[in-house]
Amino acid sequence: MTAAAKGPASYFPSIEKKYGRPIAEWKDLIRASPLTRHMELVTWLKAEHGLGHGHANALVAHTLAESESKSEAG
Repeated sequence: MTAAAKGPASYFPSIEKKYGRPIAEWKDLIRASPLTRHMELVTWLKAEHGLGHGHANALVAHTLAESESKSEAG
């Protein structure tokens, strides 16, 4: 039995179901955006892609945290 996802990742199943795109695709969009600040990215996802605030926030938080941990490990 796997543990339930916590934090931003707990939103991922509902994001995929509601918006019809895999999480990896959303993360690629965020990484490809010229925007870098958390709230700028959240606002962009909401305005350009129709995401709700919680879903946009979860995707941005998880993606930015992932990027930070990769840069620290490098």
